[in-house]
Amino acid sequence: MKKTHLLLSLCILLCFWKCDSPKKEISQSTTPVMGVISQKAMVVSAREEASRIGSEIMQQGGNAFDAMVATEMALAVCYPNAGNLGGGGFMVYRTHRGEVGALDYREKAPLRANRDMYLDENKKYIQDKSKTGGLAVGVPGTIAGIFKAHKRFGSLPMQTILRPVILLAKNGFKITEKQAKQFNDYSGVFKQVNQENSIYTKKFKAGDVFKNQALANKKNQQISDNGRSAFYQGEIAKTLVAFLQKNGGIISLKDLDNYQAIWREPIVFNYKDLRIISMSPPSSGGICMAQILKTTANYPIAQYGHNTTKTIQVLTEAQRRAYADRSHYLGDPDFIDIPVDSLLSDAYLNGRMDSFSFEGATPSKELTHGTISQAESTETTHYSIIDSYGNAIAVTTTLNASFGSKLYNKKLGFFLNNEMDDFSAKPGTPNLFGLIGGDANAIAPQKRMLSSMTPTLVEKDNKLWMTLGTPGGSTIITSVLQTILNVYEFNMSMQQAVDAPRFHHQWLPDIVKVEATSFDAKTIKELENKGYVVDYKNASSIGRVDAILVLSDGSLEGGADKRGDDTAVGF
Repeated sequence: MKKTHLLLSLCILLCFWKCDSPKKEISQSTTPVMGVISQKAMVVSAREEASRIGSEIMQQGGNAFDAMVATEMALAVCYPNAGNLGGGGFMVYRTHRGEVGALDYREKAPLRANRDMYLDENKKYIQDKSKTGGLAVGVPGTIAGIFKAHKRFGSLPMQTILRPVILLAKNGFKITEKQAKQFNDYSGVFKQVNQENSIYTKKFKAGDVFKNQALANKKNQQISDNGRSAFYQGEIAKTLVAFLQKNGGIISLKDLDNYQAIWREPIVFNYKDLRIISMSPPSSGGICMAQILKTTANYPIAQYGHNTTKTIQVLTEAQRRAYADRSHYLGDPDFIDIPVDSLLSDAYLNGRMDSFSFEGATPSKELTHGTISQAESTETTHYSIIDSYGNAIAVTTTLNASFGSKLYNKKLGFFLNNEMDDFSAKPGTPNLFGLIGGDANAIAPQKRMLSSMTPTLVEKDNKLWMTLGTPGGSTIITSVLQTILNVYEFNMSMQQAVDAPRFHHQWLPDIVKVEATSFDAKTIKELENKGYVVDYKNASSIGRVDAILVLSDGSLEGGADKRGDDTAVGF
């Protein structure tokens, strides 16, 4: 009897232990790690100061487009490696009425530019010329872009919007540890490229207060008082052109005076029951992402699992084919005809995957662009905004490389881009980010260079669901689409989706980049056994996604990427 009681007791205890343990495990694994939650409006950007200024503008009654201006200009002050007055970018928007559109304020090649301007007498590509110094600079578009957006959609006076930005430049901001390291790492290059010392050549440490009196006292104030003409026709324009020509540049006053931002039709496509709105050419982002996601929709990746071998295979092979098409077909739509409908047709995309098998990789050397009838910077920056009225924007802006051309004008207080490197300086030769370009993206006067920037909005059930984007050069497209899939297919919160490990393939070089230490060793080995070349040692960080998700109760969850100093601020 005692033995029976003892055995019964052990069975009961074992039952309780078995029943109790999984409950704890499930609770821990399914409780989402949420980002910042707000009820009305939110800005997510690379710096807390910029997010806070954008949010405060909306608290004063401004809308998302007013906040765009404030956030963009604040980033030029406190995030100068990518935030800018001397660069350009793209915006995708959705109004509270459901109207969607896109704004292109990408830089342009100067009037004196020519196809072979970076080749020597033997037609050899001189890489440094398109990457550093005055000849690397494209005609800036940022100021034209923010004024174009404000003129159509803004509600607050420009003086009100720019007041806190001017104060930020005047009073300064505290440098973070990551920022101090970046400034110090580039100080030698700044000294080498610039004929005069810049304010960025001193030694910095975390906590230092950084002030930019050139932006505070004069330049931002002139732009605030006199509008876009202050930058493209006034004293700033004359100072800028003289400075660039002194440093080997070819931008003229006529180039600045001629520059215009352009309204574009965005790329709109469906992924299952999602409606995705993304940037159109001269960005390759929307078309490439559409190709990859429309291809991926044919495979049950939710069943395969997040970042499993089969999921990585599907996405890698879809990416490989999309980037091959990018190199051949995409460029400035004002200069070339782009067969968008054909590139995004189901028949074409299904045919592109005929050579794919789960048994092994498709070598990129055996794959070129598809037949149809008829590399950019890791130091770009992105911000996402939703206002209390229901308007949403996604904006990606850049100088191209970190600190662009490294050329800094002390009188003006900002860096100049090196976007000319995003052209195919010599078709078939890789650019700064290893991207191969063709004749479609060859240099021509007044032409906009191809980009990978992918500011994106997502609708679900005919309602706004998500706004997102990222820096990362050629990895931008793949980072954005993986973030969408993380939420939609793998049930992550916005913050979890943004922080999750990422991978990338861009056709050439034929390498799968994965974030170091973030992927299971068994998965890496399985991929290698199937013929994939996996780089898991060098890709320490892929993208820095800033996103906002509209939750089921209408509140907003901000996903600010842990890879940077990115911050969500809402109310």
